[in-house]
Amino acid sequence: MTPAWRKSSYSGPDGGDCVEVALASPSPGVVLVRDSKDPSGPMLLFASAAWGSFLSALRDGSLPFG
Repeated sequence: MTPAWRKSSYSGPDGGDCVEVALASPSPGVVLVRDSKDPSGPMLLFASAAWGSFLSALRDGSLPFG
């Protein structure tokens, strides 16, 4: 089954630096991430819990960007 990809809500209309995410079906609990400019390129796979923790850290500013 082909994943239903969603583009980041932060993606601009010009198609610049964008990521897309999808739930890995039929693998429950797995999130796929790819570069929208290279849809046939490599994908990253994350456990749903790890992806959720990453998004929470982005939202609350707790990632140590240097």
